[in-house]
Amino acid sequence: MRRAALILAVALAAAAAGAACRSSSLEAAPDRSRSDRPTPQHPIAPVAAPSLCVTKGSASLGGTIQEPTVRAVALGSSGEAASLSLLFRGDTAVSRELASGEARRQLGLKLRAQDGCNLLYVMWRLDPKPAVIVSLKLNPGKRTNQECGANGYTRLKPDRAAVPALGPVPALSAGASHTLRAEIVHDDLLAWIDDQLVWRGPLPASARALSGPAGLRSDNVSFDLVSFDAGPASTASPSPAKCPTDPGD
Repeated sequence: MRRAALILAVALAAAAAGAACRSSSLEAAPDRSRSDRPTPQHPIAPVAAPSLCVTKGSASLGGTIQEPTVRAVALGSSGEAASLSLLFRGDTAVSRELASGEARRQLGLKLRAQDGCNLLYVMWRLDPKPAVIVSLKLNPGKRTNQECGANGYTRLKPDRAAVPALGPVPALSAGASHTLRAEIVHDDLLAWIDDQLVWRGPLPASARALSGPAGLRSDNVSFDLVSFDAGPASTASPSPAKCPTDPGD
């Protein structure tokens, strides 16, 4: 009897020790939620209508973009973060090819838009399947679209470690409302669609030299420009006070 009681007591003690160990292990496990699902860090505010500088096509805050080629920047804004809220309408009545010869359907944001030859793009592309494409356009010593054309593009890749935590990029369907937001944190670029992280990756060192406002771009798609938000310019990220004369990228 005493032997059986002793064996039972030892077993209960071992079980309790195991449970305590598992509990301690769970408590010590790192919380990856913050690193896997980061939230925006830069404060942004709605861009006022007079500050929206349209360099190509036609666009107005609260209005509908109907032209196949639209380019704009927000005067007095920081190029470190921006957000575009929209109601998608569909394809434009007329399609226009890019300088590369493609008739691409896309809309998105410009960051650090130094000029039409040197800037970062965060584009929500429809074809061949919905995707967010991040590109660096860099043409040192060139400033106008006439000087650089479609040259100098480098498509950036998301961080492989971040890919499993990224959400799917939804298809753009007529009548749907969405918000595309992007920002630069240190040397990383992050992008969200409707508060879901869809792109995260490092920027090359060459992107550090860029400085300019935030902007928007669309090609062959029509949508209501519900709002366009950006951060205020600073001495570290100056912004032009007047609308550029170059039609842009």
